[in-house]
Amino acid sequence: LARASAPGQNRRGRGGGPSLRSAPPGLAGTMLPIHIESERPSFAACTSFSEYLRRMVQYAQMDMNYTFAQMIYLCMAPRKVYQLTSYRKQTKNQWARDDPAFIVVLVFFLSVASVSYGLALQLQGSAMIRVIALFVGIHFVLIGMAVASCAWFISNKYLRAQSIHGVEQRMEWMYAFDIHCNSFFPLFLVLYVVHYFLLPLLLKPTLVAAIIGNTLYAGALCYYLFITSLGYSMLPFLERTEVFLYPMVPVIVSVVILTVLRINLTVLSISLFGV
Repeated sequence: LARASAPGQNRRGRGGGPSLRSAPPGLAGTMLPIHIESERPSFAACTSFSEYLRRMVQYAQMDMNYTFAQMIYLCMAPRKVYQLTSYRKQTKNQWARDDPAFIVVLVFFLSVASVSYGLALQLQGSAMIRVIALFVGIHFVLIGMAVASCAWFISNKYLRAQSIHGVEQRMEWMYAFDIHCNSFFPLFLVLYVVHYFLLPLLLKPTLVAAIIGNTLYAGALCYYLFITSLGYSMLPFLERTEVFLYPMVPVIVSVVILTVLRINLTVLSISLFGV
């Protein structure tokens, strides 16, 4: 007779693969397939940026099911996505994701959106390439890196809780960029997808078009700030993370002023950036 497994010993499933570990507290019963990222042996605790970039061209090491599940929950229940942060820290000793699939999928979506905008605006040749570079290179990468760097600096410099007996902890820059990626996806759905289908209405020189277009910008930016604040609030060594919600006030005030002045942000963005 085979000897019974000891209590708490990891069992192996069919094919010799590892079985599911128990979910972290607060995540039991959710549909998010958390076991995939935490169990993949090829993702073992490597925080090298060059290694992270190398994995972007290795489809076999990307967990697409988990990535799409995260994207759905970011729109419906973003807190469930961030609850995995502490679990990842315990299992891999890092806050940031080591799976580049989220970024790869988001860049693909942005590329498709940029081509769609170029076709809708009847752009050709270098103009189409400019739109792709604008959407992916500037909107997502450059602005995202700037926002993540500022938030990373503010968090480590001013928001860390003072601990006398505990080990001093600092947030990784890649986790700050992870938060940007998480926050950017709902913004992408509003300002790049919904916005695209409403272009015939939003480009009209009417007050209604300005109200709808500017409301889309305000809602997307405020939700971006909400998910950003939520991401930093999940780190146990940070405090006063509500400061990331403060920019909501100037965003709303600016949108109201622009709407009263009948300035349509949709028309303004097209005139300034050619999209």
